[in-house]
Amino acid sequence: MDGVMYLAKNGLAFRGDSEKIYTKHNGKFLSLMKLIAKHNPVLNMHLQRIVKKDIHYHYLSHKIQNESIMRFAKEIKTSIVQKVQKAKYFSIILDCMPDISRKEQMSIVVRCVDVSQTPTKLEEFFLGFLQVNDTTGAGLFLELQDALEKLHLNIYNIRGQGYGNGANMKGKRKGVQKKLINMNPRAFYTPCGCHSLNLILCDMAKSCEKASSFFGIVQTTYKLFPASTKRWQVFKKNRREWSHSQAIIGYKVGKSCGKHQSYYISSPEDTERSKHLKKNSDDDSEKCVVDGLIKLHFKNFEFFLRMVIWYDLLSDVNSVSKSMQKQDMHMATAIKHINKLISYFQGYRDTGFESAMKEATNIATSMGVTPKFREIRVRKRKKHFDEGPSEDPVPSSGEESFKTNYFFYIIDYALRSFKEIFAQFREYERLYRFLFDLEKLKSMNNEELLASCKTLEEYLSYGTIYDIDGKDLYAELKIIRGMISTDIKKPIEVLHFLQEMEGCYPNAWIAYRILFTVPVTVASAERSFSQLKLIKTYLQSTMLQERLNGLAMIAIEREIAELLDYKPIIRDFASENARRAVFTPTQ
Repeated sequence: MDGVMYLAKNGLAFRGDSEKIYTKHNGKFLSLMKLIAKHNPVLNMHLQRIVKKDIHYHYLSHKIQNESIMRFAKEIKTSIVQKVQKAKYFSIILDCMPDISRKEQMSIVVRCVDVSQTPTKLEEFFLGFLQVNDTTGAGLFLELQDALEKLHLNIYNIRGQGYGNGANMKGKRKGVQKKLINMNPRAFYTPCGCHSLNLILCDMAKSCEKASSFFGIVQTTYKLFPASTKRWQVFKKNRREWSHSQAIIGYKVGKSCGKHQSYYISSPEDTERSKHLKKNSDDDSEKCVVDGLIKLHFKNFEFFLRMVIWYDLLSDVNSVSKSMQKQDMHMATAIKHINKLISYFQGYRDTGFESAMKEATNIATSMGVTPKFREIRVRKRKKHFDEGPSEDPVPSSGEESFKTNYFFYIIDYALRSFKEIFAQFREYERLYRFLFDLEKLKSMNNEELLASCKTLEEYLSYGTIYDIDGKDLYAELKIIRGMISTDIKKPIEVLHFLQEMEGCYPNAWIAYRILFTVPVTVASAERSFSQLKLIKTYLQSTMLQERLNGLAMIAIEREIAELLDYKPIIRDFASENARRAVFTPTQ
């Protein structure tokens, strides 16, 4: 059992070409048994009896391995379902990806407040992969509905749903979110925060020609050197540590949840590497590309300024994106991060250009480039005899043109996108702010507090069914805000306080749990695909779905797996296999 659990938790393959002990290429499981037998006389005696064919049932075959995996996975899943049922309210997170055998796999993750622990803990649990053939919104919803029924999870207790950017998932007419809302209107959809940030950055990069061409240059520069091992060694030679004058974080279009790729660009060494590459390359087209990069871009002050601006913006977005991918991230903290990011963009619009100019000037000077903008060419038009004085605007300087048509343009575009894409987050802030902003809760007058409680009651209701009673919540919060100490500054600490009160404030207890249940990102579902790639590899592409789910469950939920009590599992396993041995018909 320990051998099975060890391999499964680490996502390792079990079997090899042979299933016989003491033979070559017999896989990691039998090799592990052989290793343990060197230090365990009982197991060593057992293996020797197998070799001598003294016993027939040795419990080391692939069938026993599969059965052990299934039993462990079943115990883990049962434990998770019990936690979710005890929490009552939960959210679902879905994402899809094809595996190595070109089969579409949908990952199901549930998010809830684990009230079985003291103090309570915000958890996201993996429930398995579903192989789906119909990838339309209706097909995916039917798979989800069937899976929840088998797990005995009430679909009407869902209070949140989170998906990626796929239309079949988030579609407002035919997507999974629409199908689920039609059945349960309180299953509120929240767009993935990291996907939303990624979408804003991609739109910013395509918002104007200069921005789009900049990332084209970055991509060309990056791809030029890794094309061969010799070029890569040239690139790495004498490479200094990263600084914001040497690197820029560029988000890859199509990648989600803040995954990023770093590009090395525009340091003095890069120019020297490019010259070395041009001098020693036999490819004429490659020489032309390098020559163009050096003359048009590495000698252009505006390119350095664009690099500094993008680095400043993307670095801040990157830190927010990474923070939002944490499993215990909740809506209150996510809203705070997003508001700070928007404030940063607004502040950078006011004062960032001057600081970027100074940094770009230092870079250009170190590379022997004159820190000067290209002046705008004034086009003169011949006037006709009947025309009056010209009213055409006088062309601005190159700096003013860059500032107006590029710097302000991309930042204003981002600020507009923030308002549009994070509209749902602003709605949550309007509804729940009096719960997660403790300063606001303490400073509100009674009329404002009652109005907020009634608004939340209406939001968490469907027909004549209510999750909370607004008047009772108002009465409870009036007492709670006077009882919580000054040490309590976070909403999760309020939840811990309510747990200690053991049901004295039921409406507040429910309201805070639902607040924390709302998903922020789909990062947990995407992380499950990392295990999928480790488990179902090219050499294991024929793995059955049941075994895949068993191994994935143990590997992803390893913390629960490590707490399992093996004794009842081994006892049931032994008794069942004993019955099989007794009642096996003779040949």
